[in-house]
Amino acid sequence: GAPVRVTSAGRTDSGAHALGQVFSCDWAAEVPLDEVRRRLSQMLQPEIRVESIEPAAVDFHATWHAKSKRYGYVICQAREPDPFVARYSWWIFRGDFDRGRVHALAQRVVGTHDFGGFCSKGASVEETVRTIYSAEFIDGPVVGPRDTRDLWRLEFEGDGFLYKMVRNLTGTLVEIARGVLPESALEERLHGPGPYVGFTAPARGLFLMEVKY
Repeated sequence: GAPVRVTSAGRTDSGAHALGQVFSCDWAAEVPLDEVRRRLSQMLQPEIRVESIEPAAVDFHATWHAKSKRYGYVICQAREPDPFVARYSWWIFRGDFDRGRVHALAQRVVGTHDFGGFCSKGASVEETVRTIYSAEFIDGPVVGPRDTRDLWRLEFEGDGFLYKMVRNLTGTLVEIARGVLPESALEERLHGPGPYVGFTAPARGLFLMEVKY
């Protein structure tokens, strides 16, 4: 019977997806947490399912206490895209794409860098230095039917990500792998000022996979 202010671990782009989004709020009602979880899932279905609700420290903040986040970006290289995964992947015809090159290029962004050159216009943060702990190009989707083939995903884990940073990194890596851009474009954007100027991968392939505390 009263407003509840909810804080998320971070924003997600319109059209993107989240498997591991985390929220925090103050909750005073004397209702078992599992019952709250069930009722919330019923109210929010089918777009959102509440996986669990757990008590936290009084000062816990879903945004500021996050230690790292893991994102996955799914790319489809089937000759004809599967209609059941089309809304969860970016389709690129296989002849136009060098997967091994993408993995090798992705290693160059691992470490602490000023990622201002990969931050899209409209960001609300001033500090653009972030640390990427790992960047991998892995066989398989994040979600999809059991018979899904010709899907790969870029996974990035880092201490934080700027506005559209994962989509911009993916767009740059793919354009270099396709021969649209020279390899020097990655270094130029990695060491250049923002905002990002280049191709942004579509939102539908992006997943927030996990938030670690």
